[in-house]
Amino acid sequence: MKRIFAVAMSAVLMGMFLVSCSGEAASTSADASSIQNASASGTYSTTLADIQEKGELVIGLDDTFAPMGFRDEAGDLVGFDIDLANAVCEQLGVQATFKPIDWDSKELALSSGTIDCVWNGMSITPEREEQMSLSQAYLNNKIVIMTKEGVTVNSKEDLANYQIGIQAGSAALEAVKADEIYSSIQGNLTEYPTYDEVILDVQAGRLDCMIIDEVYGGYKNAKMGQVFSVSDVDFGDDLYAIGFRKSDTELTQAVNDALNVLIEEGTAAEISKEWFGEDIVVKPE
Repeated sequence: MKRIFAVAMSAVLMGMFLVSCSGEAASTSADASSIQNASASGTYSTTLADIQEKGELVIGLDDTFAPMGFRDEAGDLVGFDIDLANAVCEQLGVQATFKPIDWDSKELALSSGTIDCVWNGMSITPEREEQMSLSQAYLNNKIVIMTKEGVTVNSKEDLANYQIGIQAGSAALEAVKADEIYSSIQGNLTEYPTYDEVILDVQAGRLDCMIIDEVYGGYKNAKMGQVFSVSDVDFGDDLYAIGFRKSDTELTQAVNDALNVLIEEGTAAEISKEWFGEDIVVKPE
């Protein structure tokens, strides 16, 4: 205990000496430490000016979520959200920097300061409205049930007869948990890290069906030659938004303003038609 106290006192004296030698350097170091600690706790604010000063907006995404943001055959990031984010960042005068994250830990990546926002087909939910500063809704989606050949789902109750796949941390999972049917199908529901793994297991017959975002499931199904059927039963509409730290309301509004410019001039509609064959961008009220 005495040795620990002596070491501590030495550290204090050394710190006082360093301050006396270079007050400016010590102050800068303290400021940096303060910023780092605030970043880790998620309590500080990042403004448009901060983003413009560093010259980039760091965007967290699941890089397997086609057609929102995913890797093409060359390994490059492509997708609707990639194109829209690049266009928004051009409006803001910064570069879009995309950072793949664990989608199930997106809130931690955001609050720790690893990324500036989450932008990758993220659905608006009450929990996310509580945890994040969300942009306006920018895309319309739906949570659907897709089945392998020979499986028919005419009602949610039918799901109790089948093995179901779903992505962990997804809006689809939240929608299912909020539905009264969840208690009946919980034992048949398997969570996967990514939807690609879900799709592979349905295709291989290890699962009977999956509950999935329509934009993603429809895109993958079309690429695979329509190997899955889409049930007439669904878990409701689903709107996409961009998530920022709760304190970053000014940055959220700046992105909203840039989005609205792209919507008004027709650029957002052009990007939507390129990826979905139609304009499904949500217009501001």
